[in-house]
Amino acid sequence: MSESQPTLPSGPDSTRIDRWLWAVRLTKTRSDAAQACRGGHVRINGRPAKPATGVKAGDEVRVRLHGRTRLVDVSHIIVKRVGAPIATRCYVDRSPAPPTPEARGPVLKRDRGAGRPTKKDRRQLEKLRAELPTEL
Repeated sequence: MSESQPTLPSGPDSTRIDRWLWAVRLTKTRSDAAQACRGGHVRINGRPAKPATGVKAGDEVRVRLHGRTRLVDVSHIIVKRVGAPIATRCYVDRSPAPPTPEARGPVLKRDRGAGRPTKKDRRQLEKLRAELPTEL
């Protein structure tokens, strides 16, 4: 028994990036998508995008949301929010796998109420921060 997939709704050739991010359910609200664009967390084909920047099929979109970088290729343009099964067919997700807690390295913990960090503690924190990878 083969399951028939719902057809993709017809849409324009291009649309605003904030509208597309909301329609394919990468952000909860359109204003969240616009705020991510204004904050410099959205790139289209390697260039920073404003909320009104156009996106079309074939573009590569890199979005930094909730501490995670999502890398998606646009395969279909929609402008209205649709169900999750249809929305996931509108892009190809090439995001790197989220790091496992073990891969992040050691975490320095201090007892509550232990006072200010010592100079040794501060040096250890700086060394740990220098080893962490930076993204986007």
